[in-house]
Amino acid sequence: MFDIGFWELAIIAVVALLVVGPEKLPGLARTAGHWLGRARRFVATVKQDIDREIAADELRKVLAKQAESNPLHDIIEETRQTIHDAQGKPAEPLQKPDGTVTQKPNDPNG
Repeated sequence: MFDIGFWELAIIAVVALLVVGPEKLPGLARTAGHWLGRARRFVATVKQDIDREIAADELRKVLAKQAESNPLHDIIEETRQTIHDAQGKPAEPLQKPDGTVTQKPNDPNG
């Protein structure tokens, strides 16, 4: 993340020791660690929120696309048309699962 080496950290520590003093340096380090932890948690929370929004947006797009192409409605309409067409035709032979063909039983009403 930051390109800070050992010697840079050592110089920062010496300057902090001189400026703050040896008595207050542990408390300052603890406070700095606390604020750094809070900042990291905040960044992680923001990233999670952004990821959730992106996922929700993708889900909305998928649902909208699925709603546009309504295959169930198409299947129902195709089945209705097939039934309508078949009602006006005479009985046709049916094929059994073993491949033999049998005549469809006649309708007693007609």
